[in-house]
Amino acid sequence: MTSSVIPLGCIQKKGSASPLNRKAEVERVTNETNIRVSVNLDGNGKLTANTGLPFLEHMLEQVAKHGCLDLSIKAEGDLEIDAHHTVEDLGITLGQAVNEAVGKKTSIRRYGHSYVPLDEALSRVVIDLSGRPGLSYNVNFSRSHIVGDFDVDLFFEFFQGFVNHLRCTLHIDCLRGHNSHHIIETIFKSLGRSLRMAIELDPRMKDQLPSTKGSL
Repeated sequence: MTSSVIPLGCIQKKGSASPLNRKAEVERVTNETNIRVSVNLDGNGKLTANTGLPFLEHMLEQVAKHGCLDLSIKAEGDLEIDAHHTVEDLGITLGQAVNEAVGKKTSIRRYGHSYVPLDEALSRVVIDLSGRPGLSYNVNFSRSHIVGDFDVDLFFEFFQGFVNHLRCTLHIDCLRGHNSHHIIETIFKSLGRSLRMAIELDPRMKDQLPSTKGSL
């Protein structure tokens, strides 16, 4: 397995993203998948994706739109076996890309939260770009698969990979809902909005790290 970070725009080296042009590109290659993710944290909410997983692409579109991120994602995986490896590695690579684009974390708000409803469903996502990976995932689905053969268990694998490699603390709670599509869509929308809040530049924290420890 190999992962490489390809700097873009004003990024000069790992962890030194310019506040005005926070972009990164990561490629992850294993025996199971080949994934490339580009992210612009200060984008216009556009997604370009080719993963072989249309429902997951629909969810990632929610993150891009509601997070005001530009995402370009290309994935080739062993889908002839199942989607597990591809979904997990997509979460890993996206987490790596966002982590690189955020850089040193100076001048950002660090914390973000969002409640999002969709008809009967309501979900809450809270994020802390803490440097400490941790996932609290409290979601119950009424069925095992969404839109054909997409296994709902894979959403946990996606978020776990994302959290581990963004190195963030993430709390995901479905507060109510029974339609599985509605539930997961509120979660991805809420992730986009909470991430947008956390990475937003705070003029009162200019060039400061949002931590009394002096390190994140």
